[in-house]
Amino acid sequence: MNRFLLGGLAALVMAGVGLFWWQGRAEVEKAAPPPEAMASFDPEELPSADPGEIMGPEPPAATKLTREQRRFGRYDRNSDGRISRNEMLSTRTAAFRKLDKDGNNLLSFEEWAVTTVDKFDHADVNRDDELTPEEFARTAPPPRRKPKCGC
Repeated sequence: MNRFLLGGLAALVMAGVGLFWWQGRAEVEKAAPPPEAMASFDPEELPSADPGEIMGPEPPAATKLTREQRRFGRYDRNSDGRISRNEMLSTRTAAFRKLDKDGNNLLSFEEWAVTTVDKFDHADVNRDDELTPEEFARTAPPPRRKPKCGC
């Protein structure tokens, strides 16, 4: 029962505040200065709709960033021109989670070694426990596929 009374009282208070706000707004509009007389209206003073006459700011020149500058920009999350420790480590969390097999946020040597040994075994084609430059090239991450359409 108390909830109904409090709800009704709150609704009345809100309606009263709205009414006073609405009346106060109307008073402000009454005191606004009258619009200028239409007799002084000159259509020649209006701006032209011809886009040839419109002058705007020139677009900035596109700069070709070097590969290193783009890589720096990916790490610099807050664009302050510096990379903090947290910004540097934030890009490694997905890779860490892949290595952390038991999900305890601790990477044991065994968890790390399994992935590294598997990568080495996959690359060592002739099974001589040494990687030639050609075999080492197999450990490189695959190139990212670019989307056909950026729509």
